Amino acid sequence: MKLIEEIKNSEMFFLLAGPCVIEGEEMALRIAEHIKGITDRLKVPYVFKGSFKKANRSRLDSFTGIGDEKALKILSKVRKEFGIPVVTDIHSPEDALKAAEYVDVLQIPAFLCRQTDLLVAAAKTGKVVNVKKGQFLSPEAMRFTVEKVRESQNSNVMVTERGTTFGYQDLVVDYRGIRIMQQECRCPVVLDVTHSLQQPNQSSGVTGGQPELIETIAKAGIAVGADGIFIETHMEPAQAKSDGANMLRLDLVEGLLEKLVRIRKAIL
Repeated sequence: MKLIEEIKNSEMFFLLAGPCVIEGEEMALRIAEHIKGITDRLKVPYVFKGSFKKANRSRLDSFTGIGDEKALKILSKVRKEFGIPVVTDIHSPEDALKAAEYVDVLQIPAFLCRQTDLLVAAAKTGKVVNVKKGQFLSPEAMRFTVEKVRESQNSNVMVTERGTTFGYQDLVVDYRGIRIMQQECRCPVVLDVTHSLQQPNQSSGVTGGQPELIETIAKAGIAVGADGIFIETHMEPAQAKSDGANMLRLDLVEGLLEKLVRIRKAIL
């Protein structure tokens, strides 16, 4: 697929960025326009990210979305209005078929990275499949997940590091895993910066985070050769309806990307 070829042929890292979940049309368009302006200037390939629904929530009363079709149509509008690819999470084979009509990349959440039916369904749509490494998996084990996608006649696959479980309420990034997955999986490897800084399973039932370390994690990821960076962002993270505790404020995206571009150029 054209997107994967562009990623492989680019000397610059690529960016997947946007809100955790689509909260409305205005916010999605505003975030996409802001980031596209920055990435165009810096010549960073950009994929807009937004979940059309959130299925993995700690509590029953947690926000899950504005409605599947409504959110997917907003993603499609972002795609058409700004001429950029879009990525969204899926949680079931039925989601794969539904979302494929609107987006370019289907993302498999970390907890579901071994779900064969889901991987096969995503692969059979012909879309790019981005699989997040389970918090419980070794980097080497992701080879078998990638093989499921390829053996379903889809070579358009990439994988994402998002931290490994470190005790009950923390995650840690093993940067060796980026290189290992590049070698074992033979596909682009993304570092999910913001989810790597989550502090899950808090007693309140709301996931915590350490957004003050976003720059640290991102710089290290680029320095060790990650092909792409994944960042969730929001105008007001404290007001976000999902994962606000580990998001990057939208007005800080530009400064961070400028630093990451300088690091990338320095290691080429």
